[in-house]
Amino acid sequence: MGLMTFLRNRAGYILVFAIGFAIVAFLVGDAINVGKPFWSANQKVVGSVDGNDISIDDFQPKVDQSLNQFKQQYGGSLNPQMTAMAVDQAWNAELGKVLLTKEYDRLGLTVSEDELLDLLQGQNPSPLIKQYFANPQTGQLDRATLMNFLKSKEPQALQQSTMLQQEITNQALQTKYSNLIRNSVYVTSLEATDEYTNRNKLANFKYVSLDYTSVPDASVKLTDGDYSDYYDQNKARFNNPQENRSFDYVTFSISPTTADSAAVKAQVEKIAADFKVAKNDSLFAAINSEVKVPFTYLTKGKLDPAVDSAVFALPAGSYYGPVLSNNSYKLVKVVDTRFSPDSVKASHILIDPAKIGGEDKAVKLADSLKTLIANGGNFAQLAQTYSVDGSKDKGGELGTFARGAMVPEFENAVFEGKAGDIKVVKSQFGVHVIKIEKQIGSSKVAKLAYIEKALAASSKTQATAYKAASSFLNDVKGKDFAAYAKEKGLKVAVADKITPTQGFAPGLDNPRKLIQDAYSADQGDVLPEIYTMTNAYVVAHLTDIKPKGTLTLAQVKKEIEPMVRNAVKAKMLKEKFNSAGKTGLAQIASKLGRTVNPVQNIVFANPIIPGIAQENKLVGSVFGSQPGKVSAPIDGDRGVYVFTVDGFTNPAPIANMFKQKEGMLLSLGQRSLQSAFQALQDNAKIKDNRVKFY
Repeated sequence: MGLMTFLRNRAGYILVFAIGFAIVAFLVGDAINVGKPFWSANQKVVGSVDGNDISIDDFQPKVDQSLNQFKQQYGGSLNPQMTAMAVDQAWNAELGKVLLTKEYDRLGLTVSEDELLDLLQGQNPSPLIKQYFANPQTGQLDRATLMNFLKSKEPQALQQSTMLQQEITNQALQTKYSNLIRNSVYVTSLEATDEYTNRNKLANFKYVSLDYTSVPDASVKLTDGDYSDYYDQNKARFNNPQENRSFDYVTFSISPTTADSAAVKAQVEKIAADFKVAKNDSLFAAINSEVKVPFTYLTKGKLDPAVDSAVFALPAGSYYGPVLSNNSYKLVKVVDTRFSPDSVKASHILIDPAKIGGEDKAVKLADSLKTLIANGGNFAQLAQTYSVDGSKDKGGELGTFARGAMVPEFENAVFEGKAGDIKVVKSQFGVHVIKIEKQIGSSKVAKLAYIEKALAASSKTQATAYKAASSFLNDVKGKDFAAYAKEKGLKVAVADKITPTQGFAPGLDNPRKLIQDAYSADQGDVLPEIYTMTNAYVVAHLTDIKPKGTLTLAQVKKEIEPMVRNAVKAKMLKEKFNSAGKTGLAQIASKLGRTVNPVQNIVFANPIIPGIAQENKLVGSVFGSQPGKVSAPIDGDRGVYVFTVDGFTNPAPIANMFKQKEGMLLSLGQRSLQSAFQALQDNAKIKDNRVKFY
């Protein structure tokens, strides 16, 4: 098997880079500008950055690379959330590539040939080299494998080497840029002292409060002026960084009925009876199972936890199940069990039949080499002479690997043989002469015939639900969506502030098509389709569109109503406090029928009032007051407060000013990187049409 195949099997598409992973963490912030509506875009343009169009033909392979990485990392099937993450990674990488390349050119940042060589094979190589060429057992850099890879002339190796060098260059440039930004920020002694004081100066105070809940909502009549006042005073809060949309929806369940469950159970019991007498277990399982488990030796931990332990405790010839778990029936026949090495160290000589006149000649040569080696021939020298694999420069060594790393024929030979064996094996790559150097560990493995059948709704149940959804979709058009749903006895659910690329929505496990349609609809539209989720059909209605930028009062009026009501209540409660006088907290509390509450050891940096809530305005006012004075009424988040400071306890002077500054600088440096990239985005013209494609 080729060097690339070995590397790919061993490290999981080792050099198929997930675009975006090399972009440092500060690049993947949420604030991505959304440009013109997607329908105005060219058919193939996913987006553009400063006039540079991003084509779906270039963008999709990068998304696919991330998806492949997710498959290997998490296993199982992909879901909408994973797809959304992959799309985001690819998009952030595109933003980073365009915006940062401009910055590198402007600043004159480069990576010289000598620097690149040092990063590839020097004493302190790039983190990417360490990541991809570390020995999995020791964690140490495997320099022999690295040099074989860099020297290889195989077309695939050359292509991947170019990709690797580009990624290393990008990472080095990002590091230089990051260091420039970090080194531009500093902390003064005054700032360090303030930060230290804010975290360590203690305040003791007493307060009397009147909660907003003490005023009934019904007694507060809000005017347009009340809304305008609140909106004008809090305008900065209403900057919407990205367009979002909200929709209502109703669901029509397609979960299995009692009758469906009984029918599936009867079907599974019939399969179980036939399975026990089937002549060919693996063929029967392959035909009847909805989930394919390879008919090879598996280690414990690969099956659903509900059956894994039980199955691995059984001897060969045993049946297990049917057992219902995670909404599906499992039935397993243990065909064989044995103890097998956990990992194997092996070497090989790969012969390419095409180069020596066909498979028969390749097998004859392999048999001759096997005899030579068995009689004391030097395996490493023979590998150097006869092998077509990149491992020949290391004497054919493939290192140490576990099950699942090699093609089945190769794996079976090395795991089922014993240390010292020389074996000849045919695979899709050619004919191998394999030497088993060493076998490590021993665990039970089992070959299983595995059947899984989902507990799903019948076609009749699905058809009934679809018909109900279809009738509702036809009849609701032109009507009040929520009122008509209520009339039909349906519960209306809400998905609020959904962004264009979101991979999830409340209560919906497969929402992307619905979100796409929401972004091509007008406010108030019933969306055109019946959307299929795992256990339901969905009909939806677009209720709100909030564009990017500063939202108008009309767009936020409903949302800010509770805050406006509290602002009006605050005026009423302040009047109550003012009418109670300022003679002292005890008298004020007595007049208002409230109690005086003492608070000990509060710090400015953690403005939590025990048993109440976070009250920033109250605590800020406390630290700006003189002890002994009754304060003016302060409108907080939960109510209105009047307080008296008993006193402050100042901390000891800073013991180590350098350490204090160093800690602050670390945090400041990280924030500065985020801010720098955000500033680049804010000053760029970015159009995001991804919702059209995903």
